[in-house]
Amino acid sequence: MTMQETLIKATEQMHIPLTEKQLEQFELYYRLLVEWNEKINLTAITDPEGVAVKHFADSLSILNYVAIPQNAKVIDIGTGAGFPGIVLKIVRPDIELTLLDSLKKRFIFLDDVLHQLGYTATFIQGRAEEYGQDNDYREAYDLAVSRAVAQLNTLSEYCLPFVRLSGRFVAFKGSNQEEVTAANHAIQTLGGKLIKAHTFELPFDGGNRTLVEIEKAQPTPDKYPRNNGRIKAKPL
Repeated sequence: MTMQETLIKATEQMHIPLTEKQLEQFELYYRLLVEWNEKINLTAITDPEGVAVKHFADSLSILNYVAIPQNAKVIDIGTGAGFPGIVLKIVRPDIELTLLDSLKKRFIFLDDVLHQLGYTATFIQGRAEEYGQDNDYREAYDLAVSRAVAQLNTLSEYCLPFVRLSGRFVAFKGSNQEEVTAANHAIQTLGGKLIKAHTFELPFDGGNRTLVEIEKAQPTPDKYPRNNGRIKAKPL
C-alpha cells in the first residue's frame, strides 16, 4: 500500500478522520522526509507503512486521549523530524507551535516542511534544561509533548518546567508500566500529577504504546531543571 492508503486505514481504525487536504499534506511531509533523510539523519524509518503508522498515526494518537484547547500554546521538546509537533499542526492548525531541538541542521528541514505546508512555528535551538530556566519559556505552554527516548523521570525534568499551571505534559512511550511507576516521585517533585497512562496498540502491528498524561498541579521549584550533568548523574 502507499503511505496515504496506509494512513487512511490506520486513522480509520483509530477513529481519527482526515480530510483530503490533510492527506495531501501528509504525503508532502512524507516525500520531504525521505528526500531530506538522504542529506541529514532524521529517522531510521522511511518506508511508506512505517512512516504512516509509527510516525504519523503514533503522533496523532494523542487526539484520542488528551483534550487540546483551541489556540493552545504547544511545545514539542526534542522534536527531531517534527514528530509529533508538525503532525499535530496539520490536523490542528489553530495551535501555536514551538519546536525545540538541540541540532540546528534539523531546523532547516523543519522550516522547509512548514513553509511548503503553509504553516509557521517558533524554533528554539538549544537544550531543554537551559530554556526551561528562561522566564520567556518557563511555565508558558498549555501543552508540552515529547517522543524523546529518555526515561520518564528524566524526561519530566526536561519538560514539566515549560508547562503552565493546569496545563499538560504528554510523553509518548512504549509499553513499560514500570517506567511510569518509577517516575512518580520525579513527577511530583517537579509539580506534576500523573493523570493516566493511556495504553493502546498501533494499527498494522505497529506495537504497544503508552501516552503518559501529566497535569501541572504546582509550580516547578526554581532549582529545576538542573544542568544536564546533574540530571544524568543523579536522576530524580
